[in-house]
Amino acid sequence: MVKKKLKDWITLLVLALIIIGGSLYYVYFFTPKNSLELYQELTVAESFEEVQELILDGYKGNFAEEDFNYIQANTANKIEQFTLIDYNDKSYVIMTSPGTERLKVLAVEELPDDIREFFLELSK
Repeated sequence: MVKKKLKDWITLLVLALIIIGGSLYYVYFFTPKNSLELYQELTVAESFEEVQELILDGYKGNFAEEDFNYIQANTANKIEQFTLIDYNDKSYVIMTSPGTERLKVLAVEELPDDIREFFLELSK
């Protein structure tokens, strides 16, 4: 009886590890982590519906099928990656290195007020 309970617990633990490990494996290997990987996902996607799985819930309206078709029909001139940081009265854009193991800062600039307002409106 004790051996059966131990065997059941071990089986349950192994199943839990497989499920958790599979989820982590999927997130780590099958979701884009930077701008370069995102561009690659967009260009090799077979359908617009496949790309919509990459879009955060609530933001699907920000990426239209026409955008997807344009990206697939054209080649990018260059790929850059930016981070916007907003404070109470200032915003900064930080240019980082796409496609590298760890992000490296390439440039930091304070945004002019009109561009800051554009991004604030975009995020609403």
